[in-house]
Amino acid sequence: MLDLSWLLIAIPLAGAALLLTWGKESDKFGHLIATTASAAAFVFGSILFVQLLGREAGDRSVTTTLGTWFEAGNYSVDFVFTYDSLSSLFVLLITGVGTLIHVYSIGYMEHDPRRRRFFAYLNLFIAAMLTLVLAGDYVVLFLGWEGVGLASYLLIGFWQHKESAAKAGTKAFVINRVGDIGMALALMTMVAFFGTTSIAAVNQAIGGASGSLATGLGLLLLLGACAKSAQFPLQAWLLDAMEGPTPVSALIHAATMVTAGVYLVVRSHYIFDASPTARNVVIAVGLITLLAGAWIGCTKDDIKKALAGSTMSQIGYMMLAAGLGPAGYAFAIFHLLTHGVFKANMFLGAGSVMHGMNDDVDMRHYGGLRKAMPITFYTFGMGYLAILGFPGTSGFFSKDKIIEAALTHNVWVGIGTLIGAGVTAFYMTRMMLMTFYGEKRWRDGVHPHESPSVMTTPLVVLAALSVFAGLISLGHWIEEWLEPATGPIAHHEPPLPIWVITTIVLLVVAAGVAIAWFSYGKKDVADVAPSDQDVSFLTRAGRSELYGNQINDVLVVKPVTGLTKVLTWGDTNVVDGAVRAVSGGVNGLSSFLRTWQTGFVRSYALAIFGGATFVVLALMVVTLG
Repeated sequence: MLDLSWLLIAIPLAGAALLLTWGKESDKFGHLIATTASAAAFVFGSILFVQLLGREAGDRSVTTTLGTWFEAGNYSVDFVFTYDSLSSLFVLLITGVGTLIHVYSIGYMEHDPRRRRFFAYLNLFIAAMLTLVLAGDYVVLFLGWEGVGLASYLLIGFWQHKESAAKAGTKAFVINRVGDIGMALALMTMVAFFGTTSIAAVNQAIGGASGSLATGLGLLLLLGACAKSAQFPLQAWLLDAMEGPTPVSALIHAATMVTAGVYLVVRSHYIFDASPTARNVVIAVGLITLLAGAWIGCTKDDIKKALAGSTMSQIGYMMLAAGLGPAGYAFAIFHLLTHGVFKANMFLGAGSVMHGMNDDVDMRHYGGLRKAMPITFYTFGMGYLAILGFPGTSGFFSKDKIIEAALTHNVWVGIGTLIGAGVTAFYMTRMMLMTFYGEKRWRDGVHPHESPSVMTTPLVVLAALSVFAGLISLGHWIEEWLEPATGPIAHHEPPLPIWVITTIVLLVVAAGVAIAWFSYGKKDVADVAPSDQDVSFLTRAGRSELYGNQINDVLVVKPVTGLTKVLTWGDTNVVDGAVRAVSGGVNGLSSFLRTWQTGFVRSYALAIFGGATFVVLALMVVTLG
């Protein structure tokens, strides 16, 4: 059955096609079709995973070719899919968390008149993401890559009647197109130098390529990864994307789309292994993003945007780990898996809070919700402990591994990851305190209540996974499982004993929790200044998302707009002006010649006589001369 992995894509794709073409008569049960399709893909993926689990390490990769997509001379692209130890984990994450989000959405989108279309887009997104991770050729991967971009645009801007949502969808689409330029150039480079875009063939050929070629390819792929995973400097779309329905935030910004960039870097590890320069740039991008995202998360009062800043930061951890090479590939994927469940848990928990608070996203209007929404409180709390890295939870096993590897690689990089852990503890504790503790700050007419069971059941499942998912690291299982796809783990001696590093991490996290407690737990949150004029520069910068939009406006939008105006002027006045000048000249010449056409025979006879006289005189001059 392993050679039928393409069915994983076909099932949700068929669900999407069915819902988009059936019509309004399917409105009553369309959500059930979509949820069933996602669940079927998860069940089938689980069966394939069990079959792969029974194979030896060297035999954990099955390639299936469905046929040739297109040919151009000696170059051809096949619809080829690879199911191996790496893609199998992504399949379980995408379809498993995706199915829980489908179930949650049944309740969350219950009263939306376009619910069937929403579920069709969810199925389309899952199909595109599965295409991306199962692709055995970079062009097929690019097909899934673009499909994810399209589906994210449709989902982020789903409530298109809101101008902010329409703009957010467009912004995400445009910024991702910038990254797609890098991807497209990388594909062209592969064709030019290797004559193929097959992932296996490129991996084999890169060993004989020059270092500059490997660096160029790595940086082009990284550009695409930065856009898709909201990494510096292409991160500006992520927080605006919170305009979409909350299940979209959980699906796109926790378990799937934002992880695509990390997957791309790890899947292309042969290229990055051939270029230490490209790997160093990946580390720098990851470190900058994890600190920037944490900074933003500290300052946002919108619960979804605070979680979005957290997503930036956590993906930064994964990207940094991927930049560490063989010492970090497996840990990047490990943290990606644990983050996928505990962040989806918290995004859906935020949606549950919004559901009970009349869609209010401002944490300054919350407070004391732990009694009104106990299931949401406890499940969200499990995600909170996991992202902090509380001992025994999934984050404790995955994030600490990255910090250890970073300290081993470079002490300053390691210190950066430690700072990120402390700041994460601060802003997540701030979120817990402002939302579930303290005095009630609800607006008039708001009556908080627990969400229905169709929404809380996925929360309970994800909360359990938030606690126990880290157990897959016991006995180094995750490293051994991924070794055939990512290569053997490079073990280096850390600068300090592991128990010392763990103790330091826990102390830093405890310090972040303590600072948040003294800043918010012992103060009236209502005293927190809502005005940007009454806060520090650091807070204003964080609330402005570190002026990313302003920087993009100065460096990209205004120059491009100015260039467009210049080109428009040139097109109007130079290109079109030249065409108008030629036509005007022809018209003038025609008008002049038209004056000779009088219609009188005597005029034409005189003209003939004059011409003949001129010819005779010319011949005489030539003859006599």
